[in-house]
Amino acid sequence: MISAPLALINEFLGQPPNASEHGYQIDHIIEFSHWFMGALFVGWSAFFVYVLIRFRKSRNPVADHEGVKNGVSTHLEFAVVLIEAVLLIGFAIPLWGKFVNEFPDTKDAILVHAIGQQFGWNFHLPGPDGQFGRRELALVSNTNPIGLDPNSPEGHDDLVVANELHVPVDRPVIIDISSKDVIHNFAVPSMRAAQDAIPGQIIPMWFKPIKTGSYEIVCGQLCGLGHYSMKGMLVVDTQEEYQEWLKERIELGGGPVQPPTEERVADRPEGEPPPGEIQGTVLPPGAPKVADPTGAGTPVPQNQPPP
Repeated sequence: MISAPLALINEFLGQPPNASEHGYQIDHIIEFSHWFMGALFVGWSAFFVYVLIRFRKSRNPVADHEGVKNGVSTHLEFAVVLIEAVLLIGFAIPLWGKFVNEFPDTKDAILVHAIGQQFGWNFHLPGPDGQFGRRELALVSNTNPIGLDPNSPEGHDDLVVANELHVPVDRPVIIDISSKDVIHNFAVPSMRAAQDAIPGQIIPMWFKPIKTGSYEIVCGQLCGLGHYSMKGMLVVDTQEEYQEWLKERIELGGGPVQPPTEERVADRPEGEPPPGEIQGTVLPPGAPKVADPTGAGTPVPQNQPPP
């Protein structure tokens, strides 16, 4: 646990109280850095005032062109660099390496997919079968914000919630983060955790909440005019409350996502491909290729009819 005096500067600067298991280690580094910078500020300010008085014009009417003759300033600067190197190499990098490389066992963790968009968060959770349903970009619509495939057998019991994620206390949470449009940043300050959401990539992060309550989720990257409103809520429940929330969401879900109707297909914006596989000459990685029937030498997908 962190002693009260060490936390004074962080609390003064408005840092929210920590609510994660690993957050105390991060707080130690931040707090020590604040105290160290405060000591430097006081020390260098005192030295600056001393120099103003010691070398004032009335006492030194003629400039001294020889400068400093001892190595005190050099030793002080070396000490500052050494302390900063110890903070970085001895504490910050090992803590970062542990956080990004030593993930908890998925058998004991809550698994979530977080998909950012302008300007909100969609959370995809597996159902009782513990498996995520397939997602397809072409299926994204107002009623299916993450493009969950209605024909995916694993996705029939999945849960999709917007801007409010519930997790149980004292259990690790692993979140796979991605984006539908621009670069966002999934940040939960109270959990001392943040990770960029980059289009085309899925980047994992994790934390273990140790306190129940509601904690703000913010976007840490400037992502457009509505960036200020891109907020969500992480609710840490007891195990019983979490199970009740899951049951309530399943009852409100109304079953699996339904395929788009003809009316919905007709209402899609002009030029946007219909739901299903996207037609085109650019193949996804690993897709099988067949010869171009026109003889132009350009391979086409097997599921695309020749022109």
